[in-house]
Amino acid sequence: MAKYKKKRARELQHDRFRDTTMSFFDRLGDLMEGRGRTILYGLGGLVLAGLIVLSFVKWSNRKSDEARQALGRAINIQKAPVMATPAPGTTEMTFPTDKERAQKAIEEFEKVAAKYGDPYRSESQYFIAVNRLALDREKGVSELSALANSNVSEVGPLSKFALAQTYESDGKLQEAAQLYSELAKLNSITISAETANLRLAKVYEKLGKKKEAADLLFNIVNASRKAKGEDNLPLPQSEAAREAADELKKIDPERFAQLPPEAPFLAG
Repeated sequence: MAKYKKKRARELQHDRFRDTTMSFFDRLGDLMEGRGRTILYGLGGLVLAGLIVLSFVKWSNRKSDEARQALGRAINIQKAPVMATPAPGTTEMTFPTDKERAQKAIEEFEKVAAKYGDPYRSESQYFIAVNRLALDREKGVSELSALANSNVSEVGPLSKFALAQTYESDGKLQEAAQLYSELAKLNSITISAETANLRLAKVYEKLGKKKEAADLLFNIVNASRKAKGEDNLPLPQSEAAREAADELKKIDPERFAQLPPEAPFLAG
């Protein structure tokens, strides 16, 4: 009897829960009457939109990984060593000439540029232009000139720097100086003001502007040696600053002697 009462009590509780629940849904149904289909369509639309966004994010991440891998393969080709006669048994990718390597790299970068969007497309176009210099210098210069105005953050400064280096090696020193000066003012993450000013100083040397070169070199090293971090401790000098110090010591020892000393823990 006691067991029956307990069982019956559970049944009654269940019935009350059912009645309460059904009553709630009845009221909800009355409330939604005439508008229920519209509301359900709206809820369904939100769910569908969420699923579409989730699917797009997954697809986008997968495509980005795929693009990075394809770009990495092309870069590995560009970095492959040039060997007329590879060592016996070597499994490393090599090319007999610079031109053959450049041609193969261009083909791989073109595949990336054709298949993927930015930033991978523009990055590939930059590498294509750089490699093109070995095959068709005039066309490579033209492509770099166009990419120098790219809206993709890394591509514009890198293209302008490569173009400046090309002008410098071709003896077009005024054009190179102009581009290095622009890059120094820009001071981007990829091409710092230090790096651009170091190259500009070397161009000034070639132009016979020794004082201008020395001024730039002095300023690079002086700022680097005085720089301090948030803890008020000296920051380590960059490679560009060290190279600038060596260059200044070579062209103007007296000016070099005016520099503040390196921090003790960095010296030597």
